[in-house]
Amino acid sequence: MPEHGTFVWNELNTRDPEAARDFYGKTLDWSFDTMPMATGGDYIVARVGDRMVAGIFDIRPVPGLEHVPPHWFAYIEVDDVDARVAAAQQAGGTLMRDIFDVPGVGRIAIVRDPTGAVVGWMTSAPRPA
Repeated sequence: MPEHGTFVWNELNTRDPEAARDFYGKTLDWSFDTMPMATGGDYIVARVGDRMVAGIFDIRPVPGLEHVPPHWFAYIEVDDVDARVAAAQQAGGTLMRDIFDVPGVGRIAIVRDPTGAVVGWMTSAPRPA
């Protein structure tokens, strides 16, 4: 299980996932798998050998992100995302969207800290033994 308080995932949010895939494949020797998302479309998982290193997410169909530029987005592991979000709100943070579950991945919150920085917090799903 990932350790609480550590960065566990990086995701490229882009409007051109195929160009991103081509660029990072050529420059970093990443290979890629796709997995279907419950909301539709595919999520691209980047790998170095057998190890997953990042994701590529197409932001075009997501309402409210029309004017958000492409960017890398980080996720931090937390021991209890619901409790940590409540603490964040008490400390002046903002929940940017409802907490959501990604089957087989974990429970995720998108949080804005009091300085305006946005980050993902995730309680990872248990990994098969």
